Amino acid sequence: MLVWRQLKTLKRLQRPSSVRAAPEGTTVEDHDTGAGAPEVGVSSASQGSIGPGTASWQQRRPTESRSADGQAGDAPQKGKPKKRRKRRRGRKVFARDEARPTENRSPAPGKTGAPAVEAHRPAESVASSAAALARPEQAIRRPPVHELPVFAALDLGTNNCRLLVAVPTRHGQFRVIDAFSRIVRLGEGLTANGRLGQPAMDRAVEALKVCGDKLRNRKIRKARLIATEACRTAENGIEFLDRVEREAGLKLEIIDRQTEARLAVSGCGSLVERDTQGVVLFDIGGGSSEIALIDLAGRRSPRLANHIVSWTSLPVGVVSLAERFGGRTVTREIFAAMVDDVAGRLARFDGRDRLSHLKASPNFHLLGTSGTVTTLAGVHLDLERYDRRRVDGLWMDRDSVDRMVERLVGWDFQQRCANPCIGADRADLVLAGCAILEAIRAVWPSERLRVADRGLREGILSELMADDGVWRNDGRGRA
Repeated sequence: MLVWRQLKTLKRLQRPSSVRAAPEGTTVEDHDTGAGAPEVGVSSASQGSIGPGTASWQQRRPTESRSADGQAGDAPQKGKPKKRRKRRRGRKVFARDEARPTENRSPAPGKTGAPAVEAHRPAESVASSAAALARPEQAIRRPPVHELPVFAALDLGTNNCRLLVAVPTRHGQFRVIDAFSRIVRLGEGLTANGRLGQPAMDRAVEALKVCGDKLRNRKIRKARLIATEACRTAENGIEFLDRVEREAGLKLEIIDRQTEARLAVSGCGSLVERDTQGVVLFDIGGGSSEIALIDLAGRRSPRLANHIVSWTSLPVGVVSLAERFGGRTVTREIFAAMVDDVAGRLARFDGRDRLSHLKASPNFHLLGTSGTVTTLAGVHLDLERYDRRRVDGLWMDRDSVDRMVERLVGWDFQQRCANPCIGADRADLVLAGCAILEAIRAVWPSERLRVADRGLREGILSELMADDGVWRNDGRGRA
């Protein structure tokens, strides 16, 4: 009888331990809300299995709840009544929906304890916070914009003044946080006089003052401010840049034509696809046109500019060509004369045949970065308003380019002004750009043309960020 009573007592003592709720010091996991995360009130006792050196996201990862005997708390056990299993689930819901008291709570190892007011937040707020912390990919800290290094690029060209301010994002990419662009026509009259005119310099200085204010309002890690063809060739180019430094507070550098071609290539690297074997990239500017021949048939390096096999810079652009031949009234004969002028210059380019072995390949194409090709693309898409998102990266086949050029040549000045993708600012320049494009297409015929609404500024930013090493570690823009 005594033995029977002892066995009965032992069974009574063992039965409750398998069904009672876990004590406060044990992790009670809820996979729906991540209630086991230390930030929402689990005591340090539940973190005992996390050893030193464990990654922070692992500390937040949901862990399997366990009963007092070390078995998984959710695992069914023999002989457990259905009614008691429901009660146990009810306890878990109670632990999830109601904030725990602050007694006996200690911060997770290596972390600062949460303020006491945290325990009094509404249950739904606690649950939503826990859900975000429970997912490892969201637990990794991503620096806000104000913590990322800021880079800037300014391009003062013959026709435009442009500024971009950006922060690095994924490897090889960046996000623009400020921008400015204004047509200043700095090169107006330069072809005839050899000097920058006073009204043109005044317009440029006013635009550069705006750029200066934007740059001074931000903490810029690195910036590069360049001037191109107009300042390169003008007799008073250096004098003008001294004025810019005095009045706008910006010190610009005049880059040579080879650097200009390289930067244009660097700015368009992401638009050259992996299977591409050869590209002729051209940048039709206001005072010059840069052309780079890129051979990608061999092993490809991360920087597209490393594959330039030949390049040239023609001392002719949309402003200079339009001033010599006229831009408002352009007959078909005048247009043909402009094409012939540019073709004669290209004939003197010794390296023009360096991609002859690839021109027949389906993986060879032209890549244009300039106002001329973006305008053609906008007209081709029949946009009611120019939209960079639809234009940048657009493919146009040979027939589409032919039709667009033919359409523009057939329009008079007022028709060009009326088109929303041309407007009054470009109406007298767009046909000169088309003439340069036609001369390029005659030397390097291709079935496809890709349009890039990007160029020197993007190339500057890409090189500044790569040289600074912001993409070296984790690809999220942290130095």
